[in-house]
Amino acid sequence: MNNQNDLYRLINGVGIPCIGFGTWQTPEGDVAVKSVEHAIKSGYHHIDTAQVYGNEEGVGKGIRMGVIDSGLKREDIFVTTKIWNDKHSYDLVKSSFDESLKKLGMDYVDLLLIHWPNPIYFRDHWEEANAETWRAMEELYEEGKIRAIGISNFRQHHIEELLKTAKIKPMVNQIRLCPGDTQDELVKYCKDLGMVIEAYSPMGTGKIFDVPEMKEIAAKYNKSVAQICVRFSLQMGFLPLPKSVTPERIEENIKVFDFELEEKDVQLIAGLKGCVGYATDPDTGNF
Repeated sequence: MNNQNDLYRLINGVGIPCIGFGTWQTPEGDVAVKSVEHAIKSGYHHIDTAQVYGNEEGVGKGIRMGVIDSGLKREDIFVTTKIWNDKHSYDLVKSSFDESLKKLGMDYVDLLLIHWPNPIYFRDHWEEANAETWRAMEELYEEGKIRAIGISNFRQHHIEELLKTAKIKPMVNQIRLCPGDTQDELVKYCKDLGMVIEAYSPMGTGKIFDVPEMKEIAAKYNKSVAQICVRFSLQMGFLPLPKSVTPERIEENIKVFDFELEEKDVQLIAGLKGCVGYATDPDTGNF
């Protein structure tokens, strides 16, 4: 990947920019609008949100403003949202997706994901709930309201169960991937199925900035720890989704295409096991 708008290619041929702008924990309203607008002006063409983030309206407005400011069109921006845990039924997917479109101010999204595979609301029949959720998403895809469909936080056994009924294979799995938490077996399994792997929390929700080894590597390359994390994610073959609401950080996090980490440093970073904790177990989370 040589610049922020180089594309990964999904199994249906749709291109997805290799770095995205995350909006988890970004407050609705002015903060969401301004951060997304600034992200697009800074060169991000890929914006990630979710129903549960509560900021789809602000994200949509920020996209519209950013597109106008940058002389772009809606189709130049790849937009993702996600079905929340209490919406895992055919009818609820359809109704909540319509609500997401209204909030975003769009007539389609580029990617729709199932946010978690085994929410507490459906824990005694998550397999059936995911099958019905996916069936609704397949229909929305076939109707042209979604350009791609995928999953998030799914582990191998969740994917195997989904594939028993799916007509369309998941095109993306968005999972927590950061230094020391690289989920190697799951990543290989998903890639073997043709999925693009998106990395949320590529900086370990901020804990990474206190890791001495990361500070040393950042100094070696004369880059920030955040830039090292994003570059590491790209070199691992992931699609990172860095998040910030600070203009300077938003700009900094995408300036990662003018250097390359030595392989020994990639391995060192990958080997910092547990330095920022590990991904939540989707089968035991209380949400």
